[in-house]
Amino acid sequence: MWNNTRRGWGLVSILLHWIGALAIIGLFALGWWMTGLDYYDRWYNLGPWWHRSLGMLLLLVTLIRLGWRSLQPTPKAQGHRLERVAAHFGHIGLYVLMLVVLVSGYLISTAEGQGINVFDAFEVPALISGLPNQATLAGQVHWYSALALIALSGGHALAALKHHWVDRNDVLTRMVDPRRSRRP
Repeated sequence: MWNNTRRGWGLVSILLHWIGALAIIGLFALGWWMTGLDYYDRWYNLGPWWHRSLGMLLLLVTLIRLGWRSLQPTPKAQGHRLERVAAHFGHIGLYVLMLVVLVSGYLISTAEGQGINVFDAFEVPALISGLPNQATLAGQVHWYSALALIALSGGHALAALKHHWVDRNDVLTRMVDPRRSRRP
C-alpha cells in the first residue's frame, strides 16, 4: 500500500503528488495576488513570508518526491504510443519546471545574502548571493517558469480527465486510490 507497483501508485507517491499539486496552485495564486499589494497593505510583508516559507517546504517535498520516485517502480503507462511519449516528456517537464520555479524563488530571496526564515521554525541559508542582477533575473525566471508550470499542470490535469472520462481507463483513479496498485 505504501510502495508503488507496476499496476499503480503507492500511498507515499499519491500523498506527495497531491501535496505538491495543492502547494503549486496555492503558491501561484498567492504569488499573483502579492504582485498587486500596496506598500501599506498589512499583507505586504506577510504574504511574501508565507510564500517563501511554503516554497521552501515545497522544495523539500519535491526533493523527497524525486528521491522516492527514483527508488520506486513506475506504474505502466496507458494509452497509445504518442500518449505514452507525451506523458513521459510532460512529467519530465513538470519536474524540471518545479525545480526551476523553486530554485529561482530561492535565488530571489537570498540575493542580498540573507537566509530564508521558514515559519520562524528554521532558516534556509543563503548559499548563493550577490550575483549581478540576481534578484531581477531570478524574478523573471521565477515568473515565466511559474506560468509555464501552471499551463503544463493544467494540461496534465486535462489529460488525466480525458483518460478517466473519454478513454475510461484507471490513470486518474490510480493517483487517488492506493489500493488500485494491489489489484490484479
